[in-house]
Amino acid sequence: MIRKIYETDPWLEPHRGAIDARHERILAERRKLAGDGPISPAVNNHIYYPLHRESGDWVIREWAPNATRIYLVGDCNNWKRTEAYAFKPVGAGNWELRIPELFLRHGQLYKLWIEWPGGGGERLPAYVTRVVQDPESKVFSAQVWAPDKPYVWTGRKPGRRPHPLIYECHIGMSSEQEKVASFEDFRRDVLPRVAKLGYNVLQIMALQEHPYYGSFGYQVSNFFALSSRFGTPEEFKALVDDAHRRGIAVIMDIVHSHAVSNEIEGLGRLDGREDLYFYQGPQGHHPAWGSRCFDYGKDEVKYFLLANCKYWMEEYHLDGFRFDGVTSMIYWDHGLGKDFGNYDYYFDQGVDENAVCYLALANQLIHEIDPEAVTIAEDVSGMAGLAAPFAAGGVGFDFRMAMGIADHWIKWIKELSDDQWSMGGIWWELTNKRSDEQTISYAECHDQALVGDKTIIFRLIDKDMYWSMDKGSQNLLVDRGVALHKMIRLVTLATCGGGYLNFMGNEFGHPEWIDFPREGNGWSYAHARRLWSIADDPKLRFGGLQAFDAEMIRYVKRERILSGIPRQLYVDEGRKVLIFSRGNSIFAFNFNPTASFEDFRFQAPHGEYAMAFNSDESRFGGFSRLGQDERHATSCDGELSLYLPSRVALVLKKIK
Repeated sequence: MIRKIYETDPWLEPHRGAIDARHERILAERRKLAGDGPISPAVNNHIYYPLHRESGDWVIREWAPNATRIYLVGDCNNWKRTEAYAFKPVGAGNWELRIPELFLRHGQLYKLWIEWPGGGGERLPAYVTRVVQDPESKVFSAQVWAPDKPYVWTGRKPGRRPHPLIYECHIGMSSEQEKVASFEDFRRDVLPRVAKLGYNVLQIMALQEHPYYGSFGYQVSNFFALSSRFGTPEEFKALVDDAHRRGIAVIMDIVHSHAVSNEIEGLGRLDGREDLYFYQGPQGHHPAWGSRCFDYGKDEVKYFLLANCKYWMEEYHLDGFRFDGVTSMIYWDHGLGKDFGNYDYYFDQGVDENAVCYLALANQLIHEIDPEAVTIAEDVSGMAGLAAPFAAGGVGFDFRMAMGIADHWIKWIKELSDDQWSMGGIWWELTNKRSDEQTISYAECHDQALVGDKTIIFRLIDKDMYWSMDKGSQNLLVDRGVALHKMIRLVTLATCGGGYLNFMGNEFGHPEWIDFPREGNGWSYAHARRLWSIADDPKLRFGGLQAFDAEMIRYVKRERILSGIPRQLYVDEGRKVLIFSRGNSIFAFNFNPTASFEDFRFQAPHGEYAMAFNSDESRFGGFSRLGQDERHATSCDGELSLYLPSRVALVLKKIK
């Protein structure tokens, strides 16, 4: 029997009543939506509302209770409002248009003209599945998408990923050319690299349509529409299919935390009302993001968002989701300015229980559709139970992002000298998590690469990257940066709480920052791309970082390291040494900036160990101070003796 989270964590016992009340509220909402049966059959808005064929007719529906008239206007009728294309009310605030199949053709553009008391205007359907932007006017229109030959899937879904090794990526900036890359560019040029590196999950950003490219996909206008700037639905399906054939699961960065405030492209004032999909008054406007906040307590909104999850899984065979901005969703104040140092914050009146309820229902639906799907919550608050099973009193996410780790790496690099780094502090921050929840650790993600911030490698080396990354250069700052880059990533991976994430290009220390085209940079794509060639250039040191990343990813997969628990073996603050075991391996790190240690002894699990790999190997851009065929056995008193060169990490595999 699953124990409740307040039974495994005594600090939650005072909140037993609130946890049980939350659980019962979610059950009540589930019964309201789906009765006593499964959720999935009750969630079909993605079939009912968008433009689709029914019995030889085109049918489109819209929920617009404040509307007085709705017309479809477009290429089919010279963009004029005519009775032949007028919707009819069908009850419960819904409107329907049914027209013969010959009235619309694949590729035609259209919009809705919606009238309401005192006004009217052009809108895009809330459930539209295809939107394109005119290259000249920049105006977005819906597009009829019904190709003669539907895509035929050939790859099998890769199955459960109990320990996801995630390659976070953005399609548009994945090319080395200064352009918006396509799904086909990524499938042809980048996906093989991901497979070679060994990552088993591809997390794709910015898939939902968004008007502003520079928003990184987080200002969504059309939640069911695949962003057309990257290509067609069939091209995206081919990418997912190819990934599945390579054994890589595909999850999307789904944005249900807010919506773009745009009215012509988005959901804002769709039928003239401010609060159709959003909370009334100030609560319906995000004070920091300038966007709209969903009313998660409204049934129609819950159906809209739940159907959105189901649509992406069914239409594009996706294997799960990373839910963006969960902290903003679950607190009325969006978590702004809070330090969350008290468990009371997770259960008091500051929590939007409507949002918590929606997220629990979304997790149940996703896992009902695909029991092997993975769900990840991006939450900085640490809400207890967010990634605990629903039966235990949790919300039901499989993982939560360990967002504090990247912040601490920045703090240590930026504010402390190397000899001030605390080995105990590093261990604590990397391993401190709830025992009943799994986390995704990362040293850096896309956030740290954005303009105004710096990646780890750029913080370590800075401007010397421009002229001292060739193998012929001798530069102590570069030597330090290359060494620490490898050590930071390995220690983060080896201590992770179940899964690990890397952002595209950071595996080889991609230089500089990300800056999407905007007026302030002359609409340049120079910093909205990935310089793959520098990782492939044998004269540069980037390739060594990439080779090390691939080795550590492959090793933890092959040896199933993440199935075990990291156990501290030795911490030496003075000598800056951290050693721990996990699974069948020992991970030893000497962060000392100057000192190497011969015959370094520490207590270790009894046995004989072989050198698996180390960060100082020449193939990884190191100085080859360790032998590749080294063997080490514990002494009669349980000690191992190692040579630990300065700024080197080594991995020992138990062989006997």
